[in-house]
Amino acid sequence: MKKLAHKFISVAMAVVVLLSTMSFSVDMHYCGDMLVDFSIMEQVKTCGMEKVKTDCENTTITEKSCCTDTQLVIEGAESIKVSFDQLSFDQQVFVATFTYSYINLFQGIDSKKFSFKDYPPPFVKQNVQVLHQTFLI
Repeated sequence: MKKLAHKFISVAMAVVVLLSTMSFSVDMHYCGDMLVDFSIMEQVKTCGMEKVKTDCENTTITEKSCCTDTQLVIEGAESIKVSFDQLSFDQQVFVATFTYSYINLFQGIDSKKFSFKDYPPPFVKQNVQVLHQTFLI
């Protein structure tokens, strides 16, 4: 259960970092107050009202089009990764020593190396604790 929770939290954190660094835009086309089309990846399709021209060419009144295009831009974070060059000398020394000591924690101990293999075990004639009748309780 603990491993499953750990994996779930790791995936969730990776998704949060991915979404916070990703930037995208949403394009929307309104005709009056009604939303006609919206798109995330491509250009929006228009309703065709902006192509309609008036029959009178001599009119001096210019009408504003009822159609509007809006674009919502969501910028992602750009400064998530801190460069190693931007750290001070003391911080660089700390990172280097921490990394060195952390890597050395996982080096295995050679279990085939015994320092007492050339020495025989002591020969016990009698049990000394029984002989002197001293017992730890």
